[in-house]
Amino acid sequence: MAGESPKSARKAEVLREIVRAYIENPEPVASRTISRRHGAGLSAASVRNVMADLAEEGYLTQPHTSAGRVPTEKAFRLFAQDLSVGRPSAAEVQRVQECFQGVETLEEGIERSSRLLTDLTQAVGIAAIIPASCQTLEHMELVPLADRRVLVVLVTRDHMVRNRVVSLEEEVSPEELLSIRNYINQNFSGWVVSELRQELERRLRLQSAYYDALLKCLNALFARGLLDIDLGPAVHMEGASYLIARDLHLTREKMRELLRALEEKKRILQLLDRFLEESPGAVRVQVGLGDLDPAMRELALIGIQVTAQSGLGARIAVLGPMRMHYSRVMSAVLGVGRALQNIPS
Repeated sequence: MAGESPKSARKAEVLREIVRAYIENPEPVASRTISRRHGAGLSAASVRNVMADLAEEGYLTQPHTSAGRVPTEKAFRLFAQDLSVGRPSAAEVQRVQECFQGVETLEEGIERSSRLLTDLTQAVGIAAIIPASCQTLEHMELVPLADRRVLVVLVTRDHMVRNRVVSLEEEVSPEELLSIRNYINQNFSGWVVSELRQELERRLRLQSAYYDALLKCLNALFARGLLDIDLGPAVHMEGASYLIARDLHLTREKMRELLRALEEKKRILQLLDRFLEESPGAVRVQVGLGDLDPAMRELALIGIQVTAQSGLGARIAVLGPMRMHYSRVMSAVLGVGRALQNIPS
């Protein structure tokens, strides 16, 4: 990307000032505005000449003949590339510490992270746990509920806890549930969950399953989805409404498409996988997400991939307009990422 930089220091500095001015106020930036902001005392005429060159190089556009200039995606990308992560303010440090006080599990930390990132940045906060590729059973708990329902709690050895509620046609006693729970934990603890499901299905097809009371109850639970638990990454997202309040130059239909894309867990995971997987521990900035989804063309992603003390991977990110306060968001992402790393295993 270094080859895309403006060829003179003056051009680069003027471009940075234009981007900063546009981030502060989303209106076309006039040459007189930059002349007043620029420390070297460039005249408005000199700035106009530089802006004309930057426009020819694809860094600026001009919405109207008489209007000022607006930074392009190329300009925002260069601007973000030159930034370093700033030091968080004392208030930000305190906010993170207060939010994570008493957090004992990565899952709880992930839930708090998405809300915290939204609060700190006024943009979309995203947080996800990346489970082990092959998850093995640690143990299962079965809790009787009212109306012939059973709460199934599945704990895997990567410290993930998943649950679902199964509704049965017939009542199953607490004693029967305890027997089923013991049967599964004694016979299948340490099994890969997908292989456990296949083996359990095979055993239940045997003729003895129709005569053994325990297996009959287990078969009823299995048929109702005992092991139909989502073992994929746990994703939490907050703050999509903030995008509606931003001037993203989207039609109503394009905004609906964007919000629909953000509702898809698969799309969010693709976003995190594509831009955060290669550089664990480093804050990554991706400007312009149109390659992933046309509705995200005017958005930028700032995120980090970390590993908690438990060994589980986590990815957190802020999704917002290209016209965002990059240094501030980068600082917030790094602070929350470090807090996740320090959660006890």
